[in-house]
Amino acid sequence: MKPAVKRLLFFTGLILFWGLGSHFELWHETILPSPFSVWDALVAGFADLTLVYDLVASFRRLLIGLAVSLLIGTALGILLARSKTADDTIGSMVLALQSVPSIIWLPLAMMWFGLGEGAIIFVVILGGTFVMTLNVRTGIKNVNPLYIKAARTMGSNGIDLFWKVIIPASIPYLVTGARLAWAFAWRALMAGELLSAGPGLGYTLRYASDFGNMALVIGVMIIIGVVGAVVDQLIFQRIEKNVLKRWGLES
Repeated sequence: MKPAVKRLLFFTGLILFWGLGSHFELWHETILPSPFSVWDALVAGFADLTLVYDLVASFRRLLIGLAVSLLIGTALGILLARSKTADDTIGSMVLALQSVPSIIWLPLAMMWFGLGEGAIIFVVILGGTFVMTLNVRTGIKNVNPLYIKAARTMGSNGIDLFWKVIIPASIPYLVTGARLAWAFAWRALMAGELLSAGPGLGYTLRYASDFGNMALVIGVMIIIGVVGAVVDQLIFQRIEKNVLKRWGLES
């Protein structure tokens, strides 16, 4: 059975159980609204364009923050891989910061940038930078020494060796780093928007929660999960698989 069919059957069964549980009042509507209530809330949200504006605002912040985090993470990863002093000093700090949840940065971001776009984008950048840094560093350090020796015997060294041999050999790690950076940045974005004062999925989630609109809360949570899964599987996962096959790392 194909994975897509398995997923379809699983989620169909899950929604069926959810609907039957709501129908027979196994839980209170205010705790877990029925699928029909959630559907109605989503239809209303898209009909008045609220959720459309939220998606546009969220993706704008994500694209800006993710692009910056990939640039910083790549540059920092190269620095750590090429300089032992930087790796022993900055590298240890990056490892420590990687373990800090993105939401922990919110108080600092709000003090520096207020409740506007700057604070959210700052959190998104931090969410994706460190994981990208570590993957780039690992990729460069794990380049097969035979590639380097072979290139040197053919007269390649210095910058030429780095850009034509080391970086291409590290591409699988860079792609995996970008995929993980996307996931971390998406989570950081939602955390940042929970305390924002403008449009965004996280802001609407908090707004709906404040007014007890659990149907919209569940609906926005579903949108967040679906967007994360679709982008990961249709874009980053496919790119990663193609790169791994091309580099002979996957059959």
